Amino acid sequence: MSQARTGGNGRPSPEVFRRRRLVVASAAGALVLLIVLLTAFAWPGFARDEPEPQATVTAPVPTPTIAPSGRPEDQTAFVKAQPDAVLALALREVAAYPTWEDDADAVEAWQLTYADGAGEGAASVVVLAGQWEDDDAATGAYEALAKAAGEPTDEGEVAVEGEATGAYVVTPGSTAGTAVVTWRNGTAVLQATGPADLVEDFYSAYPL
Repeated sequence: MSQARTGGNGRPSPEVFRRRRLVVASAAGALVLLIVLLTAFAWPGFARDEPEPQATVTAPVPTPTIAPSGRPEDQTAFVKAQPDAVLALALREVAAYPTWEDDADAVEAWQLTYADGAGEGAASVVVLAGQWEDDDAATGAYEALAKAAGEPTDEGEVAVEGEATGAYVVTPGSTAGTAVVTWRNGTAVLQATGPADLVEDFYSAYPL
């Protein structure tokens, strides 16, 4: 076993002191390095290559530039429940729709026209809205209308607060560039016809 060299006075020689200083310096350097590494990777966000958070820009919901109109003076509760506006389209006309009453036993039925202006260039969606006596009658009417509308391009459930209250189906319209959305929500059955690039968003925004 080797022994530490000592000077003539019994104290460690300068060489021993130099070795001790090297050991202490090495230990101190290792400690500093460990602290830096811990700080860099353990401290939240420090020295990590994380992407900057991206701001989400939400486009404002479009609103009509014209006032709603066309409601009858004596409105039923069902007509009152129909919205004055949907997206950029405002209600322009409300008329009775006896076909559903006569052929499908609706308690009441209406045709509502929504548009973003007047004239031929205005975008418009026509909604047929009917009320049935109970869920079973409404379901039967919905299924008949959905079948008559043609081959679906999309379909699914109508849900209110997470609970299924009906169903919807999207089908091509009889005119090129149009589509039809037929849906049931409880005892109400509705069918919206309009431009294919608009009518599905219109249906999604419709409150019934």
